[in-house]
Amino acid sequence: MGSKKPEPSFSKTRWWSKDTVVVVTGANKGIGFALAKRLAEGGLTVVLTSRDVPNGLKAVETLRAQGLSVEYFRLDVADPASIDAFVSWLGLTFGGLDVLVNNAAVSFNKIDENSVKHAETVIKTNFYGPKLLTEALLPLFRWSASSRSRILNVSSRLGLLNKVSNPGIRELLQDEDRLSEEIIEGMVGRFLDEVKLGKWKDGGWPKIWTDYSVSKLALNAYSRLLAKRSEGHGLSVNCFCPGFTQTAMTNGRGAHTADEAAEVGAWLILLPPDKLPTGKFFVGIKPSLFSKL
Repeated sequence: MGSKKPEPSFSKTRWWSKDTVVVVTGANKGIGFALAKRLAEGGLTVVLTSRDVPNGLKAVETLRAQGLSVEYFRLDVADPASIDAFVSWLGLTFGGLDVLVNNAAVSFNKIDENSVKHAETVIKTNFYGPKLLTEALLPLFRWSASSRSRILNVSSRLGLLNKVSNPGIRELLQDEDRLSEEIIEGMVGRFLDEVKLGKWKDGGWPKIWTDYSVSKLALNAYSRLLAKRSEGHGLSVNCFCPGFTQTAMTNGRGAHTADEAAEVGAWLILLPPDKLPTGKFFVGIKPSLFSKL
């Protein structure tokens, strides 16, 4: 077992301990793995999850060899039975959690492509997966004013409202008073119906990686709704777009590495309770670009 790396500089404002449990989904590679590593280096207990067991176990072995506190459990966020099994195991093993990082996501498009052939799978994994997992885990969060439980949804600026040209959809999602899960799911259902009918190109949806973008549009809206619902209850909900990052999803192309993206993601996750925002969208690798979701 190798020597443990020094804690990151943000440990100066440390509110957490080794008993602080953080769950990172889709963490066997890329940004998820880099985030799991960075948070474990910070001294938290990390639960690394992945759909693929061999790769997940390999990732855990790599981190444990560096002296980091990491546990593993298989989780396919697109499978409700898998979510149920994970939530049950987490409750029995740790009694609760403090931080959830919804990172697991898929895209079947290459950089210069825009196919919606797998739209249903993309929506199921990138939107419904995080939503169902989050709702199942809410009773297990250790809500505390002194530390504030927190959720970070790894999202994309491709899912921002300014990427939608349909004014009706924009108006629905912008209306803070009316926004509901029914409206968000109705929007997603409308997109999938248009995909089946071959009419999605005229629907005013985002032009780049359309199915992926719609999944993140829905995730951003849900995050805003959950943040509002959780206000005053010690739970912070934010989104983080790591930008164009060198991962398998981008075929290794990008402006920065997964480790660089994870540095900012970990910084955001570990902000002191009195500095921690909620209902915000954070983009890029500069810690000053907060905006409303």
